Amino acid sequence: MARQRKKKGRPVSGWVVLDKPFGMGSTEAVARVKRLFDAEKAGHAGTLDPLASGMLPIALGEATKTVPYVQDGAKVYRFTVAWGEERTTDDLEGEVAHRSDKRPDMQAVAALLPRYTGVIMQTPPQFSAIKIGGERAYDLARDGENVEIPAREVEIGRFDIVDAGDPDRTVFEIECGKGTYVRSIARDMGRDLGCYGHISELRRTEVYPFTADQLVTLAALEQALPAPAGEGEETGNAAERFKAVDALLLDTGAALASLPQLPLTDDAAHKVRLGNPVIVRGRDAPLDADEACAVQRGRLLAIGAIEAGMFRPRRVFRT
Repeated sequence: MARQRKKKGRPVSGWVVLDKPFGMGSTEAVARVKRLFDAEKAGHAGTLDPLASGMLPIALGEATKTVPYVQDGAKVYRFTVAWGEERTTDDLEGEVAHRSDKRPDMQAVAALLPRYTGVIMQTPPQFSAIKIGGERAYDLARDGENVEIPAREVEIGRFDIVDAGDPDRTVFEIECGKGTYVRSIARDMGRDLGCYGHISELRRTEVYPFTADQLVTLAALEQALPAPAGEGEETGNAAERFKAVDALLLDTGAALASLPQLPLTDDAAHKVRLGNPVIVRGRDAPLDADEACAVQRGRLLAIGAIEAGMFRPRRVFRT
């Protein structure tokens, strides 16, 4: 009989709302955080390009099961469009594809914003992770292919001008839904205004349900990182060594703020932990819900449906 391989790392769970630095890819950021926490498992909710900074929610352990709820959440970006050049990547990384001496009138820019608000059709950048015929668009683009990427619906809830004092660049802020490419917005606005444009600076400030006051830097994580364990050191001391860095984690359930919360007694929690349904109690408890969270003493226990006053667990979390 084959021997089961022991998992590497600690069974630590929760969310790190990382303030990703400029110049670092999302995959590298996840690997750094996973290593700092010595976690068994890690993943992120919503890629940020290396040339973008800001909020990158990273899930550890059981929290990876809640990643889709964060990926679907609204996002807020603050970005600068540099006018006069369109680039192959629609940001600073690419080569200049088109130039113009024209600079847009700010009244014309403001008048254009309603066309980019609401549900719009958007064509992703050539250099994007969209799959075309089984291959990533950016791989095809790097090989010199001009790939046809179909336009798709995205939703922009808010689009504001933050700073228009420099004629060569304008700072904007948007709130948008899943799948929106800010680089495409800069490219398309530049074309509509007849002056070309590309992203020169991009920062993600929010990913619902997380907020800016929950951001933590790599430097803060590293400062809380314990010294390496000595040879033969007892496991019990390991929990103490990671106490400071674990304190920077948000609970797994923090990703599910939009779902109804159902507090359970210890007896009911035991039944749910075994996969059994329980009666929903409480004057304000919903009788029906497609999705709801069962919590025990403030910690996430399960996600399930409430049907006719019964909570039926679909996914139980290790606590």
